[in-house]
Amino acid sequence: MINPSYKEMLQGKSVIRELSEYATARGKEIGYENVFDYSLGNPSVPCPQDYTDVVIDMYRNKPSSYIHSYSPSLGIESVRHAVAESLNRRFGMNYETKHIFMAIGAAGALAHAFRLVTQPGDEIIVFAPFFPEYREYIRRTGAVMRLVPADTQSFQINFKEFEKALNPRTQAVLINTPNNPSGIAYSTQTIQKLADILREKQKEYGHDIFLISDEPYREIVFEGADSPYPSRFYDNTLSCYSFSKSLSLPGERIGYIAVNPKATDADILAVICGQISRGIGHNCPSSTSQLAVAQVLDKTSDLSVYETNMNILYKALKELGFTVVKPGGTFYIFPKALEDDAVAFCMKAKKYDLILVPSDSFGVPGYFRMAYCIDTEKVKRSIPVLRRFVREQYGVNG
Repeated sequence: MINPSYKEMLQGKSVIRELSEYATARGKEIGYENVFDYSLGNPSVPCPQDYTDVVIDMYRNKPSSYIHSYSPSLGIESVRHAVAESLNRRFGMNYETKHIFMAIGAAGALAHAFRLVTQPGDEIIVFAPFFPEYREYIRRTGAVMRLVPADTQSFQINFKEFEKALNPRTQAVLINTPNNPSGIAYSTQTIQKLADILREKQKEYGHDIFLISDEPYREIVFEGADSPYPSRFYDNTLSCYSFSKSLSLPGERIGYIAVNPKATDADILAVICGQISRGIGHNCPSSTSQLAVAQVLDKTSDLSVYETNMNILYKALKELGFTVVKPGGTFYIFPKALEDDAVAFCMKAKKYDLILVPSDSFGVPGYFRMAYCIDTEKVKRSIPVLRRFVREQYGVNG
């Protein structure tokens, strides 16, 4: 018999994917250049030429066994060593090779991290707004996701509600900073306070509480934003990273877990991740991707376009009277809709070929997300359309 729980998931398809598919289909009708598609967070800038050159050189000059052999379960040792050294240079950490586990992107890293520190029935605290797939990532481990409501004034952590959510079943706390969908980077003050509370609760409950830090947007931080490295503040931290955004390599699905060297059982956690892979068949990424990223660890794509696009949109949204917290990074902005029903708001926008994502699945009703990883020229052309939409539908002039 087909597993009924997965059949049920067909009834709850990702609204982001549905809107992206609609935008693609609409583009075939009127030309995709005329569809202002802010649905999908697919990096729009090219990967660095250095990465491409490394791959080409490997394929031309390295033996087949070097490129195509199975990777060790924890990842290629030289790559893990290079990742550790890069993190140490950049963030003043003391990682060793044994603290790095190579994973299939941030999703693969999270799949291992959740299983590493929880058993069925344990709770993982998540802060709204959050990436919708967290629900299934956590549910499929047997753990329980406990959601903390958002502080919509700042989209920093709502500490009052967080402390209510904490209980002896809490085994992990998941953060995503800079955040999808809000674009907000948690400040040093926020991370420090979070760490202080977790240390206190570990003592009170008599067991470890791990901080799982989902960091695919770590390198997309805007001028003036305060965006610290969480592992510097709390020993029991697992940093889950993807090169999808920093190097514009989403299709390669390459990332890692970095175990804080001061964490409980730090020296064996990556090894345990290898055993988790045996249980879920979610084995390490391709050897090509691992070997190539190891040569460009301190490089990024030209990410400046995202800040340019953010500033254009933020200015226009504010002029039109939207309530919106200015992003500190990522390529997302998260304004409040002009009516309580965000789905209705976004459906009205579709009539203008503005593809916006309603906020319900992100755990904060009444908002919408715009993924502005598109050409700046297209962002600029979308502004008059946005103005016409809010004027005709809501009587707003700006």
